[in-house]
Amino acid sequence: MDLWHWVASTLQQNPELAIFLALGLGYWVGAIKLGSFSLGAVTGTLLAGVVIGQIGIEISPQIKSIFFIMFLFAVGFGVGPQFVRGIASDGLPQALFAVVISTLCLLSVYAAALISGYGPGLAAGLLAGSQTISASIGLATDAIGRLDMTAEEIHAQLDLIPVAYAVTYLFGTVGCGWIIAFLGPKLLRVDMAAECARFEKEMSAGAPEDGLHSAWDQYVVRAFELTKPGVVAGKTVAEAEAQAGERLFLENLRRGGQIISFDQDTVLEVGDIVAVSGKHETLVEWSNQAPEVADQELLNIPVESIDVFITSKEATGRTLIDLAQDEATRGVYVTRIRRGSMGVDIPVYAQTELHRGDIVSITGTRKHTEHAAERFGYADRPTSVTDMVMVGAGIVLGGLLGAIVVPVAGVPITLSTAGGALIAGLLLGWIRSFTPKIGGVPSATLWFMNSVGLNVFIAVVGITAGPTFIAGLKTVGFEIFFWGLFATSLPMILAPLIGKYLFRFDPVINLGACGGARTSTASVAMVAEIAKSNAPMLGYTVPYAVSNTLLTLWGLVIVLMLT
Repeated sequence: MDLWHWVASTLQQNPELAIFLALGLGYWVGAIKLGSFSLGAVTGTLLAGVVIGQIGIEISPQIKSIFFIMFLFAVGFGVGPQFVRGIASDGLPQALFAVVISTLCLLSVYAAALISGYGPGLAAGLLAGSQTISASIGLATDAIGRLDMTAEEIHAQLDLIPVAYAVTYLFGTVGCGWIIAFLGPKLLRVDMAAECARFEKEMSAGAPEDGLHSAWDQYVVRAFELTKPGVVAGKTVAEAEAQAGERLFLENLRRGGQIISFDQDTVLEVGDIVAVSGKHETLVEWSNQAPEVADQELLNIPVESIDVFITSKEATGRTLIDLAQDEATRGVYVTRIRRGSMGVDIPVYAQTELHRGDIVSITGTRKHTEHAAERFGYADRPTSVTDMVMVGAGIVLGGLLGAIVVPVAGVPITLSTAGGALIAGLLLGWIRSFTPKIGGVPSATLWFMNSVGLNVFIAVVGITAGPTFIAGLKTVGFEIFFWGLFATSLPMILAPLIGKYLFRFDPVINLGACGGARTSTASVAMVAEIAKSNAPMLGYTVPYAVSNTLLTLWGLVIVLMLT
């Protein structure tokens, strides 16, 4: 037996190896760039699975079910805060916009399927590929499995899903990016670079001339020796901090030549040397009461950078320039804001509003950063521990809810266990934005559940469909590529116009919302590159959260619409 036959036989006998081979090859192929374009891990894994599947490998369908339900829970958990905020608060216009555009995506696929006579399998693949929503394949698979068909007919429909997906995905990715980034500004009749420059100027209103940094980091640290009794000496730390009028902080204390620990009730004495942080003008006034001294060791105060997960209603909806005046932010400054399950970087402007669920990176002395974190949320320090009680219970309870079948006109309607897990993830992700100390899922774990969970599912789909993929492609022909072009283009051409004339979005927000409504991060990144600004990202997160949920559920809906 030669090496090739031995490898093929081993893969057939050990299908778990075939799955990992498809994953490894898929991530490698998906990362290869041709200019600025790459297939991505999902398409790479599907193609690798199809090739490996040519040798005929049987894999238990339970494997893909387990990983897919884990993936959908993670999707819901990640977008929960933005999804609920979009529906319930000031993000409502963007959420409604996402509903309109994702509905257009569904209707364009439905129209293509009706005109061309496609069955549920090809329609589901066309939806997943043309709208680049791989997650919809899982719900479509569940829905097709419940149709009133023979086992052979169901299997035939399922085998057509990856065929249609593979053929239409390429333009679904590239075409969407091109339409939004290059055709979008022409449809809106704007110069995106000029619009972003104008938008940035408006969003920076109220910031100091030297930038927002000074609004947040407007305090300095000086060392003073207490020489006069009854002025500062003789008072407690709390009294000394309060007497300045403007809030200042005693950061360090040297007594008898030694740096000692202290609290708010510590009484200051003549001869003490204190390190004080506050506004420059406030410290100048202090120098009239206590001479300034050079004490490098005393001024060597630990400074840290931490991520703060925003949970407080007090911070939600407030601008950075407004928060800069709050006593809890004195001595700290913002260096980065990330929003949504994708961790999208939001521009740090004076008028940028914080939302519940944002992760804000701040820098300052430990005392101040801890104070800000306690006031507005909690310090999201790195951890490797996942709350599996919450994850397991959430998936089970959501799955039980999704398993409920409601007959409508003789058609069994159900979210399926996977759809229920998605809803449970949304709910728990939203709850965690209020009570973040429960349900901790580290970002690395969330990435694994999202990326690997989906790609194991896709690998099994590709391997299983491998033997019939070529035959299916011959049956369908490349006609479906042009239907994919239609289904991708129509919603994206209409989207900027709907955003402009119906929702009255600012052009900068408009194109960001268009990319979010199609869950296309790459397209918004292309807009940002052309405009030399990441301002469009401000319109991305709410539409992404809503459309990511709806487009996934459309996998179930498109099957029901065609039966």
